[in-house]
Amino acid sequence: MNSGVTPGSGSITIRRAVVRDAKRLTRLVRGSRAYEGPYAAMVADYRVGPDYIETHRVFAAVAADEHPGPVLGFYSLVLDPPELDLLFVADAAQGRGIGRLLVAHMMSEARDAELDRVLVVSHPPAEGFYRSAGAVRTGTVSANPPAVLWDRPAFEFRTAPDGVS
Repeated sequence: MNSGVTPGSGSITIRRAVVRDAKRLTRLVRGSRAYEGPYAAMVADYRVGPDYIETHRVFAAVAADEHPGPVLGFYSLVLDPPELDLLFVADAAQGRGIGRLLVAHMMSEARDAELDRVLVVSHPPAEGFYRSAGAVRTGTVSANPPAVLWDRPAFEFRTAPDGVS
């Protein structure tokens, strides 16, 4: 478990997601304003199922002083190949530093797993966030209809200390 204090949010705890979180995580994805308009179809039927939570490193950010408390955000780190598969912050919790807290936690998990890089294929509107969180743009992933109808920016987080590869 990891916790931190973010401006305007109180104490946030990041904990391993559990099977009972599946519906809450799914609602967070499907309800994200970042996927309105032309992006809505991508998440309309998306499901974060219990099987996904059991087989991946999924972590949830929750208010430390509320039990069980709402899930304020979450991420999923896939180890092989190393990829930040999902990262969502609840619309009502955005702008409070929770996304950065999740990225910092992910970087720590990646280092603990001895990963030197973590790939991110970003939702286009999230490009600015990933850049500001320290990810380096590596290219573009082409659209893959019918699942994804637009090109997506590709990034990587480099987890090794500077000068070490």
